[in-house]
Amino acid sequence: MLHACTTVTGTILWANLHLLFWLSLFPFATGWMGENHFAAVPTALYGVVLLMAAIAYYVLQQAIIRAQGPESILQKAVGRIGRANCPRCFISWRFIATLVSPWIAQAIFVTVALMWLIPDRRIENVFPRNEA
Repeated sequence: MLHACTTVTGTILWANLHLLFWLSLFPFATGWMGENHFAAVPTALYGVVLLMAAIAYYVLQQAIIRAQGPESILQKAVGRIGRANCPRCFISWRFIATLVSPWIAQAIFVTVALMWLIPDRRIENVFPRNEA
């Protein structure tokens, strides 16, 4: 996303640091969850880290769009609301599922991750392929 910026503001830098902080907690949360064989509390912490990283990513995205304007490359790439917001739909399900069974929460984590294996077609509209 930062490659799409023409200028970088202080807000963008702080939003990027915020995202990097939450991303730095993934090894701890993942390790703790693995050491405790996917118990409820470590799984819930992993879900919190996922949630906060998703929020931080959204904040960074919006900071870049605000700084670059509505006609920015990132705004065109993001486009309309799509599957990027779908993982946020699963957030409440994750916490409820963790209370019922950590394995259900793990299945939701895997489902959300698998959603991103399908390439996003919106990028082709912004960055068309050069066919020779």
